[in-house]
Amino acid sequence: MAITGAEQRTDRTAVLAPAVIYLAVRIVGLLVLAVMAAHDGTTLGERLASWDGDWLLAIARYGYAGVPASHLDAFGNHTPITPYGFFPGYPLAVSAVGLLTGGNLVLAGLVVSLVAGVVAAYGLTALGTLVPGGSRRAGLLLVALFAAMPMAVVLSMTYTEALFCAFAVWALVGVLREQWLLAGLCAAGAGLVRPTGNAVAAAVVLAAIVTIVTHRATWRTWVGGLLAGAGIVGYLAYVAAQAGRWDAWFRIQREGWGWYFDGGGGTAKYVAAVLADGERLFDVAIVVALAASVALFVVMARTRVPWPLLVYAFVVLVTVWGTEGLMNAKLRLLVPAFVLLVPVAVGLARRRPSTAVSVLVGVALASAWYGGYALTIWPYAI
Repeated sequence: MAITGAEQRTDRTAVLAPAVIYLAVRIVGLLVLAVMAAHDGTTLGERLASWDGDWLLAIARYGYAGVPASHLDAFGNHTPITPYGFFPGYPLAVSAVGLLTGGNLVLAGLVVSLVAGVVAAYGLTALGTLVPGGSRRAGLLLVALFAAMPMAVVLSMTYTEALFCAFAVWALVGVLREQWLLAGLCAAGAGLVRPTGNAVAAAVVLAAIVTIVTHRATWRTWVGGLLAGAGIVGYLAYVAAQAGRWDAWFRIQREGWGWYFDGGGGTAKYVAAVLADGERLFDVAIVVALAASVALFVVMARTRVPWPLLVYAFVVLVTVWGTEGLMNAKLRLLVPAFVLLVPVAVGLARRRPSTAVSVLVGVALASAWYGGYALTIWPYAI
């Protein structure tokens, strides 16, 4: 039977929907940021490649050993091992794409983030169909919510979040589909991009162990489980070898950037201070988001979300809540916790289309303004 033109258009629309939804939300954010940057006397390009993006692009251009001494850590210092605080996955991808952009690494970095964000969108769409009560509609709503997270602006910057989330979501999809090689390879990739790769590795390894213990494993299960932690463990070992001590990466983070795990003491003090006398919008928003992250995790647990997603979310939240450091960056660090939005997406999918659209328009506009505010007005947001 011949396929009509209308059917072809419908199929094409269905295929493109995740990318179109993701890009539409992010374009709104970029337009608002461009207006706010112009008002601030800077350009959109400057804002998208600022802060850590500058470090990552320098590593992509010069390698770890060649990063200029003008690049200083949070305390105004630069040592031979300072650049190793940044994981290699994103700089390597930027360097490779830079071959196609004539050496323009800013453009290459933005392309990597753009493509990775679209890849993540397709993974989120698939994830939305694999959870209890899920559907393709829920998956598409999950894409929109992800693109409109409070600090989703980093997904469009020369930052690691988009690439990490692409690896992470497809690793989780691989686990739920029992496609172990996909899960293991993506988990290894995530571990080369951000330290949050520990959450992906934990989810994949534990799922593989359960499969092995219940006698349902194949050789792919074993390989996927072994691959899952290879990225993050391999890089930490590499940094240890370069610096001559086993805890080198953790030492760089603490002494160069002020980040270290304290069991949540620093976060608790910050939250208490903001609740007691917080007057700044950004601080209040961070506390609200931190509280919402816990509430959403409880909702996940109560709505029978597959346990590997709970493991992933739990490790991400423990890392965010339990780490001392720049508290204003906590909202950015919550971007990889995209699985917390799964129950929201499933719930919205059951509402009338007009309700879902109204909610998405509202959060997209709020995210656009918030991202612009974070990059042009607030001094230390990312």
